[in-house]
Amino acid sequence: MKIILRREDYNRMYEHAKANVPEEACGLIAGKELEDGTRKITKVYLLENIDHSNEHFSIDPKEHLAAIKNMRANGLLPFGNWHSHPETPSRPSEEDKRLANDSRATYMIFSLEHEDEPVLNAFHIEGNDGERTVRKEELEII
Repeated sequence: MKIILRREDYNRMYEHAKANVPEEACGLIAGKELEDGTRKITKVYLLENIDHSNEHFSIDPKEHLAAIKNMRANGLLPFGNWHSHPETPSRPSEEDKRLANDSRATYMIFSLEHEDEPVLNAFHIEGNDGERTVRKEELEII
């Protein structure tokens, strides 16, 4: 699957991730599905990590609900979530894989491991509790 993200949204995610170091930053992504199945992200939600941890995140339930209501009100499809890895690469951790419960979702991970070279990747994660399959999705920043 191909994901399209606007440069301005990439920049907002990056700034939110940097502002939350040493903790993981998090949020949701939403948009429109194009005729060819490409997911065009038109709205990025910057939310609070209520765990205040550098190894995992939990989205504030009230912010999560408000974001979903906003998506519905604006005719957007919920595509998934994003979070940062302040100290590790842009790939799903074992916990990320274990908690990836929606096989339709896109999971984006913004690595700040190398401060001068941030990396954002998108992933599709599916499978049962015993075995998860991770596939990198094509990400185009426009």
